[in-house]
Amino acid sequence: MIRRLALVTSVVLTSVALIAPPASAGFAQPALVSADPADWTPRLPMGSYAVHTFAQVGDTMYAGGRFTTLSGAARQNLAAFSATSGALTGFAPRVNGEVWALVPTDDGHLLVGGSFTSINGIARRGIARIRRDTGAVDPSFDAHLGGKVYDAELVSGRLIVSGTFPGKLAALDPMTGADTGYLHFAITGSVLLEGGGTRVYRFAVDPGRSHLLAIGKLTSVDGQSRARAFMVDLGYRAILSPWYYQPLANPCRAGNLADYLRDVDFSPDGSWFVMVSTGYVPREGERWLTVCDAAARFETDVLAPERPTWINYTGGDTLHSVAITGVAVYLGGHNRWLDNPEGRDFAGPGAVDRPGIGALDPVTGVALSWNPRRTRGVGAKVLYPTPAGLWVGSDTAFGGRLGCSHPGGVNHDDCTGQTLELHPGIGFLPLR
Repeated sequence: MIRRLALVTSVVLTSVALIAPPASAGFAQPALVSADPADWTPRLPMGSYAVHTFAQVGDTMYAGGRFTTLSGAARQNLAAFSATSGALTGFAPRVNGEVWALVPTDDGHLLVGGSFTSINGIARRGIARIRRDTGAVDPSFDAHLGGKVYDAELVSGRLIVSGTFPGKLAALDPMTGADTGYLHFAITGSVLLEGGGTRVYRFAVDPGRSHLLAIGKLTSVDGQSRARAFMVDLGYRAILSPWYYQPLANPCRAGNLADYLRDVDFSPDGSWFVMVSTGYVPREGERWLTVCDAAARFETDVLAPERPTWINYTGGDTLHSVAITGVAVYLGGHNRWLDNPEGRDFAGPGAVDRPGIGALDPVTGVALSWNPRRTRGVGAKVLYPTPAGLWVGSDTAFGGRLGCSHPGGVNHDDCTGQTLELHPGIGFLPLR
């Protein structure tokens, strides 16, 4: 998911610190990033780990997810390091659950969202405010959400959060955690036949701060049909938009993956957005309509689209993350191929080999030749563009020049006998 940049001036030092808060508005870059990752990024231990989110402040990069060490030092699900050398800082708060969202503030704090119930032994469920230097919990902030937080963003002075808590989408006071009342929608239903609860998983806000597009496990908003996705018009009041793509009510071929949308991002000018998904392949007769193991572009001002502007199918592999930079639509997941509408766990006619990461032409939706390659695992959960390049967070070893290509494009994780450039959990692709 893209993170937008903002400039914040320090009152004390009258200097400017570059902050990249966890915002979902598209961030423009002038060119494709390199397919060769930087050598100096910090490393997570090989095994059970994942990076879900990044946030940059000046030279410091914050990373959150599921891990216990980073570059050999104890770090519990949240860490900080130099964005130019990879050297760890002393920042080491103890978070007792996964971290899914990070939002820096201009007063030296970091808003942390996730599935935790405490930080440094202090009870805070789902969302907390901590100091960026020491990791100390701010006692004046306590949202009492009562559930997980999967995404968060500062929008017009409000902290918007999404998750499993009552309400599923809320706008909080970023200083106290109190609900501002700005987002009060009745988000209900479950796309799973057996139920399973309602959630808003992720959301994106356009650069003009006019529209919010949310995805998740839901069927209606304020009594209106809105399967899996809905749009909110942001202004003095937040109003449910008439935008709705009716085929999102259709399941994909894999019935056990009914909650199939995984990420969304707006273009840098806000005129279009892209959704990515899991779900396996479309059902019979629904190809080019349903967004199943695919990336799909929609135009923001087309409120009742008959079909996406384009769809790129992986042929049966999940896409977890998307980042639009103007010159490219970057995709992350555990995909083996792109341009594969006829594939079903195999490379169909026209399929191109893109293990774990890829990029599409924004206009045509066709895969670009850019192909860094990464071991696939569950997949890349976050793509984070900055003025310097593209950060990739995942649960496996990311790296360029992996050389794990085999005839037919299969067995990408089998690199026996080949020289690997390993970047477990965290990879950085600099601008060329």
